[in-house]
Amino acid sequence: MHIAYLLIGSNLGDKATYLKNASSYIQQQCGQIVKQSSYYETAPWGFTNQPGFLNQALVVETELDPAELMQQLLAIETAMGRTRTVKMGPRIIDLDILQIDQMVLDTPLLQLPHPAMHQRRFALIPMAEIAPELVHPLLQKTMTELLQECTDQGDVQKKMI
Repeated sequence: MHIAYLLIGSNLGDKATYLKNASSYIQQQCGQIVKQSSYYETAPWGFTNQPGFLNQALVVETELDPAELMQQLLAIETAMGRTRTVKMGPRIIDLDILQIDQMVLDTPLLQLPHPAMHQRRFALIPMAEIAPELVHPLLQKTMTELLQECTDQGDVQKKMI
C-alpha cells in the first residue's frame, strides 16, 4: 500500500463540479481518498494569460505502483475531456502526483517528488493543510517549512464550496 499526495485543479467551466467528479473517479479507480484539503482559488502559474484555478490536495491510499497511478490519472483526465493543446494552458481537469511515500523517481512518465512542488504556493498551501509534517524526500523539509521558504507570490485564497 502506498500513500499518494495529489493536487487536482481546474480553470474552465464548473470548476468545483470537475474537482468533485475527478475525486469520485480517483476513489473508484485509484484508491481510497483518506484526506482532502479545502478548495483554493489560485492565480495561474507559468502561462498566466488564462482564467484562475480551483485546486485541492488529496491523500490517497493506493495499491497501484507510481506508473500505474500516473497512467490511471491520465486516463481520468482524458475521460473527463481534457485536451492538451497549450503547455500549461487552460484545462478542464489537471491531476498531478506531488509525492508518493518517500519515493524518488525520474522517468519520462513521472518525476517524484514533483519537481516544482516546492516553488508553488498553490501546491504547498493545500499540502501544508493536510500533511504539514510530510517531509520532501530530496529537500528534507516539511511542507510547512517549504511553504515558509517559498518565494512564489501567486494569489491563493481558500474558497468555501
